[in-house]
Amino acid sequence: MAYSYYTGIGCMHWNRSLIDIQEYSMDGVADLFIRLAFSELAANDKKDFPVAAIAIAVSIGSIIVILCGYVFWKLLAKHRERKRKSEAFLREASPKFYQGGMIIDDINQVKIEDITLYSFDMLANATDRFHSASKLGQGGFGPVYKGKLPDGQEIAVKRLSQSSGQGLQEFMNEVVVISRLQHRNLVRLLGCCTERGEKMLVYDFMPNRSLDAYLFGSHQEKFVDWSKRAIIIEGTGRGLLYLHRDSRLRIIHRDLKASNILLDEYLNPKISDFGTARIFGGNQDQANTIRVVGTYGYMAPEYAMHGRFSEKSDVYSFGVLLLEIVSGRKNSSFYDDEDELTLLAYAWKLWNENNIIKLIDPKIFDSSFEKQMVRCVHIGLLCVQEYAEDRPNVSTVLSMLTSDIAELPTPKQPAFTGGHASPQQVSSKSQGSVNADTITVLEPR
Repeated sequence: MAYSYYTGIGCMHWNRSLIDIQEYSMDGVADLFIRLAFSELAANDKKDFPVAAIAIAVSIGSIIVILCGYVFWKLLAKHRERKRKSEAFLREASPKFYQGGMIIDDINQVKIEDITLYSFDMLANATDRFHSASKLGQGGFGPVYKGKLPDGQEIAVKRLSQSSGQGLQEFMNEVVVISRLQHRNLVRLLGCCTERGEKMLVYDFMPNRSLDAYLFGSHQEKFVDWSKRAIIIEGTGRGLLYLHRDSRLRIIHRDLKASNILLDEYLNPKISDFGTARIFGGNQDQANTIRVVGTYGYMAPEYAMHGRFSEKSDVYSFGVLLLEIVSGRKNSSFYDDEDELTLLAYAWKLWNENNIIKLIDPKIFDSSFEKQMVRCVHIGLLCVQEYAEDRPNVSTVLSMLTSDIAELPTPKQPAFTGGHASPQQVSSKSQGSVNADTITVLEPR
């Protein structure tokens, strides 16, 4: 039952009852070892286990909470620092957006905090590290990638290349201008990224890419019928009217063209690329610049030659776009074998020959819409007249398109139709890719 050992006595053991044992409090006594049933030992262990387990669990849990809190704090601090640097970059860059006295609006009216700032890693992951398979197109500014955010939202990421003709001013134009606009016919800017020396813009993804792909590019075989083209014309006009008259700002786009008209899943048009846009304030109706930017073939003559731009210079670009949509032909290409005429000159020649039907894209020609098609060509010629004062404003153009104005004035000779196409026009080619950009810088005469 028990045993003990004491020096001088030796080993002692008990077989049945524990008798002749005494408990002493002094030193020099021997320890008594007692045999117990296993069940009695297990019962004691069970009593001790909960206390030990709870102590261990609390200790481990506390360590985990502290570690998680530290990691979260580090991530939050990193996020705040990244956001602070991005906001500092945008604020520092903002005054450059107003150089030249052409923009009469206060940057402080735009809350930088309201602009979503994406991290480089998020956009890299969304585009599969900017993989070539995610690439939607290539413009003068750099590539555009399709991406998907963690919540499943599809986006288009415009990544400004280091060698781009566009710089900080164009980037800030897009960030500041588009963030203040909201219209169903304008592309929506979701945010931007300025980390690691990058300048990237994030937009809603447009599944049908750009209009030029349907008119003269890779989607040409999927031709758009006249009813849809008429909707694209009117929608683009309404977007332009919003820029000129209906928004809080008066904005001149300065690079309206087929590749800058993006199409959503229903082929509704969205005006994009505001890198060269300018804001007018007060009673300002025109401005001059020594830095002419845009695309040959769409530039109004007063802008291309003298650096003078206004609402009417956008109207000129809209007129070129309208003629391209109706005809399915590029203004930068040549027609009529004998004279090698540009689209504007060719349209003017057919107008004078009373043979404007020949200009209409044969894929969409329908005698039931013939009158409407001819009317659009007529309006297009009114928009591309040489002198700005002869061109209608956008609100008048829309009234003409919707037949609110029944009788149209006779157009005068368009600009750049006095002879053969200029070498500048010869060298200019539309790229037919999403948001394609052929920004050029000229010194006006």
